[in-house]
Amino acid sequence: MSYYKERLNPWVVVRCLPDSQPVTIARFRNLAEAEGRLRILQQMRPHDRFAVAFEPPNPEGVPQPTL
Repeated sequence: MSYYKERLNPWVVVRCLPDSQPVTIARFRNLAEAEGRLRILQQMRPHDRFAVAFEPPNPEGVPQPTL
């Protein structure tokens, strides 16, 4: 995903894997959309762990590593 698109979509839904970095599932423009997707994922996969996080844009213009 391009850096420009990542800046437009700062809210991320991540899957929390044991002993690993979180894996980004999807990016959203607002918190309500991210929380909606989180609820759907939790219903579809009740044994997996998911979380919503905010990745603020990097002011220097250098892409940040994904959560």
